Amino acid sequence: MNLAFSRPTRSIDEQRELFSRFRDAGYDGLQLKQNQYRDMLNTPAQFLTAWGGSPGMAAGLIFGSPLDRDGVAALRAIFPFAGAVGAERVVYWPRDPAGASDEEMRQFAGTLSGLGKEARQAGTKLSLHNHFNQIIRTRADLDRFFSMATGGSVGLTVDTAHLVKSGIADVAGVIRDYREVLDNIHLKDFADGAWRVLGEGRIDFTPIFAAIREIGYTGWICADEESGGDLVGGMRECYRFMQAGLVAAQ
Repeated sequence: MNLAFSRPTRSIDEQRELFSRFRDAGYDGLQLKQNQYRDMLNTPAQFLTAWGGSPGMAAGLIFGSPLDRDGVAALRAIFPFAGAVGAERVVYWPRDPAGASDEEMRQFAGTLSGLGKEARQAGTKLSLHNHFNQIIRTRADLDRFFSMATGGSVGLTVDTAHLVKSGIADVAGVIRDYREVLDNIHLKDFADGAWRVLGEGRIDFTPIFAAIREIGYTGWICADEESGGDLVGGMRECYRFMQAGLVAAQ
């Protein structure tokens, strides 16, 4: 399996630090936030020149929007860029409201299935990210979506903290039960209403690491660090935490 890091950046200097330090910290790649790539969607060669083009530099591209007409167009526009810069997947978190009817979920699943096929044609993949207070937040939402989506068209990115914030305590059970579609994992900690550096929140990751080992998962595991603290310190601590947890679960 490969370890990635993801972190919002507030300036070009901070983004430069992220891109230049992730590999020294031990990571195999980055999963990029929207503001770290969106200004160069039409110029992938410029993006590669600006940021070095090393393997894993843009392992994943994270994108959020409603799945309305404008959102579909914006998501579709990412696929050629993803293929050109070597991004293995576009990680999509929908900004559609929770509580969708069966018909609304069926339309959502059908649209995203079609986009998943387009992503593959462009040389990348589409992965659906669960998200608190949005259309895909509970196990029931996941069950409905994947029963309605075209098989193999869309993968699943499990986000640990968004599951916990949505009231799902058994994150390990989600990993086990959705192993057939699971293609990306975001490890994020959470406590007192705020995101935390891995190991500094209240989520018990021991069963999560055990489930990852149990299912023989070989994909990307990404520390999605949004605590707002020191970039390099958080990067190093998250890597140490993931490595220790995976080794202990062997």
